[in-house]
Formats: sequence, C-alpha cells, structure tokens
Amino acid sequence: MELDPTDKRLLAALQADAHATADALAEKINLSPSQAGRRRQRIEASGIIKGYSARLDPARLGLTVQAFVQVEMASHAPASAAGFARMVEAQREIVGAWTMTGVADYLLRVWCADLAALNRLMHQVLLAHPSVAKVHSQIVMNQLKTDAPLPT
Repeated sequence: MELDPTDKRLLAALQADAHATADALAEKINLSPSQAGRRRQRIEASGIIKGYSARLDPARLGLTVQAFVQVEMASHAPASAAGFARMVEAQREIVGAWTMTGVADYLLRVWCADLAALNRLMHQVLLAHPSVAKVHSQIVMNQLKTDAPLPT
C-alpha cells in the first residue's frame, strides 16, 4: 500500500495516541473527521497497523531488572531451533527475541523482578535448554530512550 504524506501524519498521530477520536485525528492531519476515520480504516485493513496496546510501567509491576541476553546455540538443526523458539515463546520474562548475525544466534530482551529472577531464567531455563551452548547477559542500567514510535 502506498502511503501519502497525510497517511504518514495519521500514523504518527496514532502512534502518539492510539485512542484518538476521528475528531482529534482530523484536527491533527487537517481533514474532516469522516475522511480521517476512512483513512484509519483503510490503513487498518491493509495490515500496516498490527494492533493497539497499552504501555505499562515496569517498576509499578515490580519489574526492576531489564537485560539483553545473547544466546549461542550448540545446534542449528531445524528441530533445535524450533524447540528453542517454543521455549522462548513460553517465557513471560522474555519480551522480545531476534535472530542475529555475528557471534550470538539470538538476542533476547527480558524483564525480571530482580537479579535472582534473572539468574533463574539464565541458569534454569536458557542454559538448561539442550540446544543452548552459551548465554551472555547485559543488564540495563538506565534506558535513555523508551521504545519510540516507528518513523513514518
């Protein structure tokens, strides 16, 4: 789907406030509310907008340790990778996972209640998995920029 400048302004407005009404969106992108609403529906139908969610405060949920964990696999067989992917999906503490180039095969973003919980995740879950050879963690000391909206 080709996005024009107005569509891009609409996407930026929705990333800032996904609950914006058609009236509020129309004011931001200089269209009528009905035109803004139709554009939103068209973009939603195209699949560009994958869904809407709430951003939660980790500290208020008791999550005090954010870390990135690099995982090196002992085996790259398809069955091993599939088993590892299932394990990652099942762990609530793992909030993001990527396959990578370089030394690490995977990069995991995790949130844990404390260092003991991170230690348990590393040793009892990740290193206990038969396909995992090594893990290396980096604990986030301070997040300078929160997860930002995508550029439009």
